[in-house]
Amino acid sequence: MALIDGKYITVEEESPDFPVVATEQPVEKGITLVDHVQPQARTISLSGVISGPDAAKTRAYLITAKDKGQIVKYVGRNAFTGIITGLSTPTSYKTANGMTFTMELREIRIAASSYVDTLPPPIKAQAAPIVNSGTKQTKDKSSTGKPKDGAAAKDKDKDKVEKVKFKSGSKWEA
Repeated sequence: MALIDGKYITVEEESPDFPVVATEQPVEKGITLVDHVQPQARTISLSGVISGPDAAKTRAYLITAKDKGQIVKYVGRNAFTGIITGLSTPTSYKTANGMTFTMELREIRIAASSYVDTLPPPIKAQAAPIVNSGTKQTKDKSSTGKPKDGAAAKDKDKDKVEKVKFKSGSKWEA
């Protein structure tokens, strides 16, 4: 007797498989050079009988688990956790209250999310603040034509530009 997600099944044969992929490089003389081995997903093939008063319910559960891609836990001579990738349940006159089955289970890995709940604190720029960038010259729109005698002196004062002030210690400081 074996269990698959708590359901009893009779397993006559278990065939676990542990495949790897080996990369090969040809050489001039002798055998090819194997330089890397990468493990693949493990599988197990099961064959046996589902029988008893709950045989139809067990078969329906296995079909549903296969169709939904549900992870199942198998415990028999070997213990295995994976998904059902193949299921066949032929019936014959030899099994009166059930059916024979063949099933293929495959190991899966579920990737973890790389989502982070909190963001890192913002980075502040390390630039020096500008103390005074100077003043902008403005044109007087009220005077049109020739200026008057007193107005000429005032316009001359307006044309003067203030000297720019730099922060002490900067290389532009006079």
